Amino acid sequence: MSHPTSFSAVTVDTKANVYFDGAVVSHTVRFADGSKKTLGLIRPGTHHFGTAAAERMEIVAGTCSVVIDDSDASADYVAGTFFDVAANSGFTITVPEGAEFCEYICSFLS
Repeated sequence: MSHPTSFSAVTVDTKANVYFDGAVVSHTVRFADGSKKTLGLIRPGTHHFGTAAAERMEIVAGTCSVVIDDSDASADYVAGTFFDVAANSGFTITVPEGAEFCEYICSFLS
């Protein structure tokens, strides 16, 4: 899978979304059709996110392991791969110690 390297004709929120004491930081990108994505990075560690809307997480750089809520299965993701999370669910993402960080694009699928 090839991920986008840039977006045209968008508005970017300059205020960062900061989670877990700065371990996860993203910016919201808004498109003319009303859709939005977040672009961000995750530093090494384990973090749980809840989802209101369905999401697609595309890994742009780095690696991570993910466990989707209500599952015991862990899956590894590298740059160029993605995973989907249902609305009103969540996931636990782990970026391995020793890694610099994992970069992602989160698309809201609702």
